[in-house]
Amino acid sequence: MTSADALRAGPDAGVRRPGAIPLLAALVMLCAAIAVVSMGAGAVSIPPGRVVSIIAGWLGLADAPASAREALILYDIRLPRTVLGLMVGATLAVSGALMQGLFRNPLADPSLVGVSAGAALAAATTIVVGDRLLAALGTGVPFALLPLAAFAGGLVTTLALYVIATREGRTSVTTMLLAGVALAALAGALTGLLVYISDDRQLRDLTFWSLGSLGGATWAKVVAVAPAVAAVLVLMPFLARGLNALLLGEAEAFHIGIAVERVKTAAILLTALGVGAAVASCGTIGFIGIVVPHLVRLVAGPDHRLLLPASALLGGALLLGADILARLLVAPSELPIGILTAAVGAPFFLWLLLRRGFGALS
Repeated sequence: MTSADALRAGPDAGVRRPGAIPLLAALVMLCAAIAVVSMGAGAVSIPPGRVVSIIAGWLGLADAPASAREALILYDIRLPRTVLGLMVGATLAVSGALMQGLFRNPLADPSLVGVSAGAALAAATTIVVGDRLLAALGTGVPFALLPLAAFAGGLVTTLALYVIATREGRTSVTTMLLAGVALAALAGALTGLLVYISDDRQLRDLTFWSLGSLGGATWAKVVAVAPAVAAVLVLMPFLARGLNALLLGEAEAFHIGIAVERVKTAAILLTALGVGAAVASCGTIGFIGIVVPHLVRLVAGPDHRLLLPASALLGGALLLGADILARLLVAPSELPIGILTAAVGAPFFLWLLLRRGFGALS
């Protein structure tokens, strides 16, 4: 990002730039359209028009009673999956945008710097160790415990990454990426150890975390994850001005009245909370956090007051689109969604890295 871009994205930059409102409106319509397709796609196909009429009937807007089979499929299977996909995609995209703003580099991403791996390790520890400890009490691991554990794992990893990469108030992007690789490798090794000592049932759960999927979506998961997602989406606008100021540098941001340490702490906590909730509900899904904010930045510019909400909308749409492909490409089976996001995101990251040049890592 050039210094000119950073100056234009300063704390006094106007968010109502030309095209901002149409962009957000277009993204809302995109999310709605993909959500309708998502609720109709699967082994039992329901046409989009029928999906809309059934939902309108539920809301009392039309007299179009659904059949018992369609109502069961939509309400108990497709709708929670769609809602969870929108929430997770939005949270991952916003988390990526927050990390990029915190480290002042669009190459930062929770999955690339080990935050997702740390959250997954904590969730895996809860599945294997927690299950064995609670089995002695005659109970299983409650799902509500997984987001808390994943949040703690993501928080510890994010804090460790920030401490390692920051010296004298300046964050080294090279150190950040290398430390992220090391932390991800360490978390992966410990997760592998848990896989080795797990039984068959625990191994199936761990496989789910490592590949990522929306296939296990239920209303219980939606309710458990919703508070964390709501916290991220509600609080993110309050960080936009501070993140814009950080583009100028921490010293400059401090001198114009930004509480730099408060902004950094809030960004770290929200990133850990969002990634932890996403990993706990769907497993590890990579590259949403780097692809989405960069695409939005290409269209709308670097102002976080537009970048954050637009990333949330596009992230939800992109993850739902990947989930639709995961269901249809090998129907009636289902591909893990993490495979699709990595297959698309990894080439995009390489293109971004080559486009920015080796100076991006200095």
